[in-house]
Amino acid sequence: MSAEQIVGVLLAGGLARRMGGGDKCLLKLDSKTLLEHAIDRSRGQVTQLIINANGAPERFAEIELPVVPDSLDGFLGPLAGILTAMEWAIEAAPRATHIASIATDTPFFPLDLVSRLEKAQVAENADIVMASSNGRVHPVFGLWPIALAADLRHALQVEELRKIDRWAGRYKVAYVDFTAEEDPFFNINTPADLQLAGQT
Repeated sequence: MSAEQIVGVLLAGGLARRMGGGDKCLLKLDSKTLLEHAIDRSRGQVTQLIINANGAPERFAEIELPVVPDSLDGFLGPLAGILTAMEWAIEAAPRATHIASIATDTPFFPLDLVSRLEKAQVAENADIVMASSNGRVHPVFGLWPIALAADLRHALQVEELRKIDRWAGRYKVAYVDFTAEEDPFFNINTPADLQLAGQT
């Protein structure tokens, strides 16, 4: 699988309730927003990168990337963002075969994330690959075949399924362990998390 066959999607559509609402990805960590940290860590891993976010795209005007709102209404969670990226790729990136999903509230995720997910997909002949660390699975960091777009749309729209692991469990899933002394998937959910991230 070549790099141009994988479209990276930065999932920025959360409601950020524990942060008081608003765009969590636009909060500053050091001198950059969380979104900018995610972009910087993603750019060397994929050749095409999009932002999945709902609402006015103008707030991302300084970021020169496509901003794609959920293709289904109702803030249905990260599965809707993954579906949106799949359907965007079908139209805009016809050579793409997979989506690599990346959360924008996790500013230290591995720089070899996508390559290791891809290697596991090939080695284990898996349909879907997810990252894990310290005994926990991180399903929002995954590699997803675009060929499953219709199945995913049906699950979200008809079955009203919302949980990533429940849908992924229908297919062969491989897991890649990124355990390290400092968890690379430390995510920022609260103001205290943001303060702690600034101390690392």
